Amino acid sequence: MKRLKYLLLLLPILVAGGCKKLDLAPTDRFSDLTFWKFSENVENALNNNYSGMYNSGLYFYNEALSDNAVSAREIVASGSFNSAHPGFLNDWGYYYSGIKSCNLFLTHVDENTSLPSTTIDRMKAEVRFIRAFHHFNLMKVFGDIPLINFDITPEQAQTIGRTPRATVAKFIVDELAEIATILPKKEATDNGRITKAAALALQARVLLYEGNRMAEVAAICEKLMNDQNTNGAYSLNPSYIALFNDLGVNKNNPETILSLQYVPNQRTWSEYFDFAPRSAGARTNNLAPTQELVNNYILLNGKNIEDPGSGYNENNPYVNRDPRLTATIVYDRYNWVNPNGTTQTIYIRPGSDPNQPGLNEYNPNGQGSVTGYYWHKYFDRTSVDNQFRSGLNLHLIRYAEVLLMYAEAKNSLGQMTEDVWNRTIRALRQRAGFTNAEALNYPGNTNMTETIRRERRSELAMEGFRTDDIRRWKIAEVVLNGYAHGARFGDPGIDNGYIRAERRQFDASKNYLWPIPAAEIALNPNLNPQNPNY
Repeated sequence: MKRLKYLLLLLPILVAGGCKKLDLAPTDRFSDLTFWKFSENVENALNNNYSGMYNSGLYFYNEALSDNAVSAREIVASGSFNSAHPGFLNDWGYYYSGIKSCNLFLTHVDENTSLPSTTIDRMKAEVRFIRAFHHFNLMKVFGDIPLINFDITPEQAQTIGRTPRATVAKFIVDELAEIATILPKKEATDNGRITKAAALALQARVLLYEGNRMAEVAAICEKLMNDQNTNGAYSLNPSYIALFNDLGVNKNNPETILSLQYVPNQRTWSEYFDFAPRSAGARTNNLAPTQELVNNYILLNGKNIEDPGSGYNENNPYVNRDPRLTATIVYDRYNWVNPNGTTQTIYIRPGSDPNQPGLNEYNPNGQGSVTGYYWHKYFDRTSVDNQFRSGLNLHLIRYAEVLLMYAEAKNSLGQMTEDVWNRTIRALRQRAGFTNAEALNYPGNTNMTETIRRERRSELAMEGFRTDDIRRWKIAEVVLNGYAHGARFGDPGIDNGYIRAERRQFDASKNYLWPIPAAEIALNPNLNPQNPNY
């Protein structure tokens, strides 16, 4: 908790001696007494909270905590960790630093008298959203956490205890409901700003995670789907792949409700330097899609690869598949389009590249993908430098998620109908490029839970949802025990030739929560008791 530090670099207060008043503000620089009076400082403080809301590393590498991806830099999915693991401490410190910054803003922003009160109210609502988002991210993985909704002192930070998870969840849901009444709907100039729809959608996400409040989830989604005059007009963008790979569409489309904002050549992210095929200029591979994710994508006829009569051919596995597979994952003999418009075939099967040594070929001891797959989703073709610095925005909330939440909620309530299907799953598949009636028409409620979960996984892959989903569905002990696999380039006598990329372990008796970082408990014993079985 010592890490609940100021993110705003306020200049020191003038310390006066003798009988001079100690609250005398300096006239040649900002002080605690004058900082918030200047509107430019308030705007910068608000932007600081936005920039600290989330980052590209958390966004992408969260996939490695699930069965969607494997990363050599992530040991949590392998089960080889304890409360001293630095990743837990880093996440704890990151989110609580953000909460500190938000509380500092909310404590002092009313000292500004030059901005209109309506502007101040909106700013406060935006920062409350960010604070709720931080608390949600902490609550999901740590359970009971300190709920900090005011600016605490360093002394308080070292004595505060943990708040019951249910109380934290209620605080988050109530906050989002209240700020949704303050925030405006999206206008053309609001790209990147938190709006009414963002507050409602995050509220639905939190309630979905709770699992037992599906009627409320459905009601909120219906607001977003049916009352767009009040909450803002959103719809599915016509092209799925363009949302992630086309700079213009990525930044200006009808689907994005909230995204992390980046600017080419100014504020960028560069994780693709370790995601793309090596022949495309990547340095190495630090995040590889799994065969389990590839297997999730259905056939164009709507059948799963394991269904009788699906037409799936294990020896030619990537044909007639959900188009989102090609939009998301690079597989053997993939047609890769370079930033300059030229194309190259990505040879991944060992010994298949006509130009040896094959940079992308699977080699268990090489620098390439450990699964035989690379990423394509979020590849920025406008990035022309040699480190893949990208100005693409990273979507935090899309209208597609609203449709998926609605489908899941209605199904869990026993209210899935053809109309609900058509507005959600059918719409998503049509946008993806499906045309076969078997894939588009309402199939009845047979295996509907599995169908919705598959759809969610395919639609939202590489956007950080899968880890949360397997935890809230309580299937992590099923999908995270045993090997994460890669393509069929391995020993045919072991797992039918599918590469054993990483052995995973998940202990359901404890791993649904992370341990409170040991370093934090050492600073503040009131964070005890530790989460069970750590």
